[in-house]
Amino acid sequence: MTGRRVPGVGLGVDVHRYGGAGPIWIGGVEIPSEQGLVGHSDADVLCHAIADAILGAAGLGDLGEHFPSEDERWRGAASTAILSQVVAMLAPEGLVLQGVDGTVIAEAPRLAPHRRAMVQALAEVLELPEGAVSVKLKSSDGLGLTGRREGVAALAIATLAAAKSQSAP
Repeated sequence: MTGRRVPGVGLGVDVHRYGGAGPIWIGGVEIPSEQGLVGHSDADVLCHAIADAILGAAGLGDLGEHFPSEDERWRGAASTAILSQVVAMLAPEGLVLQGVDGTVIAEAPRLAPHRRAMVQALAEVLELPEGAVSVKLKSSDGLGLTGRREGVAALAIATLAAAKSQSAP
């Protein structure tokens, strides 16, 4: 066990800049976009923020430690595969994911029509019921890097608990 106080709560943040042609991936969902997002993997900011939140809650470092951009195995990888690997790190630590809450900040493309699909895709990867996965979508009203349409940002919180003991009644 990590020695972390449980329930554990972690915060994750990720930002990717626009570059090249679309589409983009957010929350495990392909979204039509004139511009793509630049990243070592598929640049899914929401999956990355959730993965960092989980790792932080478990006291297991951050995404860059486990999936460095120098590691060619992850070049162009689906961020849902990375997120799945992060979830698999919990059981050996005696931890279980209880829920996640994520917020994506983008001016374009319009993400609202894809929110439900994001919740469904994330719930499947995280092995959680859909009710334990929250996705919120925000604009920054023309302010900052997202407002200038230079990129997309995401924030996430993950909550962990101690896994139930196999020997408990």
